[in-house]
Amino acid sequence: VQLQASGGGLVQPGGSLRLSCAASGIIFSRYSMGWYRQAPGKQRELVATMSDFGSTNYADSVKGRFTISRDNAKRMVYLQMNSLKPEDTAVYYCWMWTPSDTYWGQGTLVTVSS
Repeated sequence: VQLQASGGGLVQPGGSLRLSCAASGIIFSRYSMGWYRQAPGKQRELVATMSDFGSTNYADSVKGRFTISRDNAKRMVYLQMNSLKPEDTAVYYCWMWTPSDTYWGQGTLVTVSS
């Protein structure tokens, strides 16, 4: 299984970014997907997840600003991030849960700064 995340970059406060994650080597539609992030000096934390049947879960800090979505046909998961804040600065990791294992992508850096 491989997860390839992309879409990070530098954005000003209040701006938007869209992260993408491409999955390969697995029947994508059967499993939960999501995003975690890790800020400098902090532990990795959940950002958003989406189950195989579309149920979503968001961290309180991103509710109303971030939206997770998935395209099973393309084996992609997305994170639309709006109204970005400096505290959203972190490396964002794509994540997949299966009954036998958990998989992580390589991370993409999001920097929110003026």
